Amino acid sequence: MSTAFVRPALPEDAEIIVRFNIDMAKESEGLELSPAVVLRGVEISLHDPNRGEYFLAEGDQGVVGQIRVTREWSDWNNSFYWWIQNVYVEPASRRRGVYAALHNHVRELARNEGACGLLLYVDRGNAPAQEVYRKLGMNQSHYLIFEQEKI
Repeated sequence: MSTAFVRPALPEDAEIIVRFNIDMAKESEGLELSPAVVLRGVEISLHDPNRGEYFLAEGDQGVVGQIRVTREWSDWNNSFYWWIQNVYVEPASRRRGVYAALHNHVRELARNEGACGLLLYVDRGNAPAQEVYRKLGMNQSHYLIFEQEKI
């Protein structure tokens, strides 16, 4: 497969999105996620685009990848940044242009909507993902992200 067909996710795609999110968290950060919690979060997102939008890549074998975007208003730019999140491509479909198709699709939608840019975060130890993003023209930001999960 050299290209993938990218489409918006539908409510009936929740199960595959949950599996991809669980696989992604395990692979990239060694995290074990609760399927029930992830399912609820995915369902909410699928029914309320203000909480994020999923896009899926389909190949010959069905859905092979996903990307999720959220929007964050920037008063400095009088526009939205689009945050890329929940990126996952099935291992058998990697290095076949699937992520590039997802990224290009999202970039085009963001451009058409007048977004001021695309942002994403990646674990510092995930060198393969960092290289993919560089090849697609993304630059490493000068910002560090600090997290406070227990509020």
